[in-house]
Amino acid sequence: MRIKYTISIVFFVALVIIEKENNIISRVSDKLTLKQTPQTPLQPSGFSHILLKHNGSFTSHSKLDSAFTLMKRRLEDYSQHQEAVTGGRKHILLLATTRTGSSFVGEFFNQQGDNMFYLFEPLWHVEKMLTLETGGTNATAAVKAYRNVLQQLFLCDFSQLESFIDPLPVDHITAALFRRESSSSLCEESVCSPFIRGVFERYHCRTRRCGPLNLTMASESCLQKEHRAIKSVRVRQLENLRPLAEDPRLDVKFIQLVRDPRAVLASRMVAFAAKYKNWKQWAMDGEVPIDDDEVRKLKGNCDNIRMSAEIGLRQPPWLRRRYMLVRYEDIARFPMRKATEMYRFTGIPFTPQVKSWILKNTQASKETSGVYSTQKNSSEQVEKWRFTLPFKIAQVVQKVCGPTLKLFGYKFVSSEEMLTDKSISLIEDKVFNFL
Repeated sequence: MRIKYTISIVFFVALVIIEKENNIISRVSDKLTLKQTPQTPLQPSGFSHILLKHNGSFTSHSKLDSAFTLMKRRLEDYSQHQEAVTGGRKHILLLATTRTGSSFVGEFFNQQGDNMFYLFEPLWHVEKMLTLETGGTNATAAVKAYRNVLQQLFLCDFSQLESFIDPLPVDHITAALFRRESSSSLCEESVCSPFIRGVFERYHCRTRRCGPLNLTMASESCLQKEHRAIKSVRVRQLENLRPLAEDPRLDVKFIQLVRDPRAVLASRMVAFAAKYKNWKQWAMDGEVPIDDDEVRKLKGNCDNIRMSAEIGLRQPPWLRRRYMLVRYEDIARFPMRKATEMYRFTGIPFTPQVKSWILKNTQASKETSGVYSTQKNSSEQVEKWRFTLPFKIAQVVQKVCGPTLKLFGYKFVSSEEMLTDKSISLIEDKVFNFL
């Protein structure tokens, strides 16, 4: 009896998925008004041609096999339909916050090779402009601007981003694009204008010296690439990016990178000393006022990260097969394994060029591991914060970011001894379902 009940549930789920995929295909086709061979619809009798009952049970297991075969064919048809719409092109958005290792992980895609167009923090310009205009970033305006710029950049349209660059580009040419050298795509010969020593010297790329960036040429280069990836630490809520996932012109995969909030704070106290001077003062000689604005800001950041992850892990229909959660600690400990998983998730081949870069850049010496460097001894980075962050500061983070720590599998510390005991791991073995 239990077996029949289980089969009934599985069978029903299969039929619901089939019907849902039919609806998705129909909606996408209507939006694009593409002239394609129509999908064979399910018969309009409530699946009566498949679902046959006798005394409240299914007549045979062959009906279940038929349902799954049909479901698989429908999914394959939808996948092929989406491939036709996007040309098989993948769009990857790496979402993170500062000091979570996003520059390092972004290189996994930047190093992909000639078939990848990668952009490093293009939303920096948007945030800067909105802050200058309003005296502080207006949340509503920022959400809309971030989304629109990302959408257009995935379509290789730089016009919206251009309107936020200061000074405003002249004839679509700018020498002020933020961290241009961090994008291999923007340093290729096809977009490298002549370099003039003494005039544009500070705008050179890693591999060659280039003059100002011609955004029209950048757009043309982008259109020639098979895939596109963007790294950003400025999007606060995943829900705000829903229109990107539902845009039939795009095939967006969201990768959310997270890190232990205690480690993030420790890193920010070093990298952004001026902004975190209160934390540094509290760490040295004072108690942390729990109601201070800086503490509330920390809590808000943790809550935003957690809420975005909760949405992604729930896998609502608009995010199904589009969301992946990755912990920096797992990437630092198992870089090749996690990179393989990320590429499998995106559906892009994992090239030898990327593998070579990962091997080279996860075993860097102390001499090459600066604050902003992507060359790290990755396994050492996981534990480093435990010896720089005072226990009392760790306690504050645990108090205001407790739900975030629990969701991502970071263990609480109860004493100074536990914090600095490297034999005690603070990282739970945890699998996040994202497929």
